[in-house]
Amino acid sequence: MSFQAYLKTIKEKTALGPAEFRKKAEEKGFTENGNLKATVKAGDIVAWLKEEYQLGHGHAMAIYALLKGIKDENSL
Repeated sequence: MSFQAYLKTIKEKTALGPAEFRKKAEEKGFTENGNLKATVKAGDIVAWLKEEYQLGHGHAMAIYALLKGIKDENSL
C-alpha cells in the first residue's frame, strides 16, 4: 500500500487528515512546535492511535512517519 493510500484510508475512517493529526498530537503533548518530542517513541503514537481511532498498526505507523517528518502529505 502506498503512503497516499494509507492517508486516504485513515481520512475515510477518522475524517481526519495530516493537519488534524498534527494538531491532535500537539494537544496530547507528543509534539512541540510541530516536532515530535525526543522522548516520544513509535509505540506511544501507535498505542494512542489504536486506542482513540481504532487504527491498525500500519496505519498508525503512517501517522508516526508523518509526525516524525519521515514522510509528508506528498510522499508516495
